[in-house]
Amino acid sequence: MRARVRAWIEFLGDQFWLRPALVVLACIGLAQVAVWLETAQIAGHDPSSPNADWGWTGGAEGARALLSAVASSTIGVAGTTFSITIAALTLASNQMGPRLLRNFVRDARNQLVLGVFLGTFAYALMVLRTVRTVEEETFVPHLAISGAVLLALVCIGTLVWFVHHVATSINVETVVDAVHRDLCAAVEARTRDGADVQPPTEAPRGAPVAPADGGYLQAVDTDGLADWAHERRVVLALRVRPGDFVPRGFPVAFLSAGVEDAAEAVGRALTFGCRPAALQDLEYSVRQLVEIAVRALSPGINDPMTAGSVLDHLGDALCRIAPRHLPTGAVAREGHVVLVHPVTDYDGLCDAMFHMIRQNAAGSVHVLARMLDVLTRAAEVERLTSRLSELGRHADLVLAAARRDVADPRDLADLEERHTRFVRVRAGAAQAVG
Repeated sequence: MRARVRAWIEFLGDQFWLRPALVVLACIGLAQVAVWLETAQIAGHDPSSPNADWGWTGGAEGARALLSAVASSTIGVAGTTFSITIAALTLASNQMGPRLLRNFVRDARNQLVLGVFLGTFAYALMVLRTVRTVEEETFVPHLAISGAVLLALVCIGTLVWFVHHVATSINVETVVDAVHRDLCAAVEARTRDGADVQPPTEAPRGAPVAPADGGYLQAVDTDGLADWAHERRVVLALRVRPGDFVPRGFPVAFLSAGVEDAAEAVGRALTFGCRPAALQDLEYSVRQLVEIAVRALSPGINDPMTAGSVLDHLGDALCRIAPRHLPTGAVAREGHVVLVHPVTDYDGLCDAMFHMIRQNAAGSVHVLARMLDVLTRAAEVERLTSRLSELGRHADLVLAAARRDVADPRDLADLEERHTRFVRVRAGAAQAVG
């Protein structure tokens, strides 16, 4: 249930309308309160002491003109900010990939800017309807009108800041850094300080379980599944992990023994959606970074510097993983493993980071050299022999690609020297482990 709630919160964060709607409702409430304070004579204009007034002191006609100007201008600027946002999203989609749109849509600052303009428009309308002239028994909510002037000034500052924010947010280095922060947060959340429970040598292959739903698996309630399996004295082996696409009716798990409510229990623990989510998928941010690098290496863009920057950030993630342990996918209750589920291991993580970039960097000496440097740094801080072997496998693949695609003998000699440096560093790290 907790995983489903977190997935729902993640879904709400993807909704561009949510924060603007909350800001609009808050501004409507603020307008009502300001008018009520004036009506109840708790605050507002005091005719007996005009020198003490610091806000709006004009009449009804001036108030209507002012509120109409604020309302019309803010709704026009709101349309402009929306157009700027769409243009930024289009540019990001074309240059860095459509899957990066999620980061721009989830940006709370873009949502709040739209909310400020729409909220000011709603505030001005709510106050405008209460202004009455002499023919209608004069009433001018001076405090509320002063609030409209203040919100208009806030809109001016917000517009200037928004233009700056959009100009910086579509910079590729800014996008790479933002996705890298998401990756670092995922590494911190999805890795362990100590070694995890080891899974059994053979997973159960008994009764298959197929949930009623299908789609991209976004979250798994492993604790709930483990408790359910422990209560029924069975071992449950999941076959899918967050990020996988599950066809409807596909058996996602096997039980060591048949249980009547297995399909319902597994269905409650799995959260599906129409697209992958970053909630429990360690490779989600990795795929985003790799997509940026692959698009940068395409013939239409041809930007190896961006691909090199992506490799640097991926190398930082590997260095952060070095002192930590990846989960094994086994969950135990009272000393017995009751749940086995697939997880991202170190080999799969390195494959996701380097395979596509290496395959698309054919002949790019800069990218291949940067990849060898990244692997060398990761090997220098790594202390597990199995991980060092995996890093060595990727370094050998880089050298093989260089020998196949690099024509300049001097460039090839430089890459071979970098590979030799990696071998020395890996040997030193392995000796330190031994």
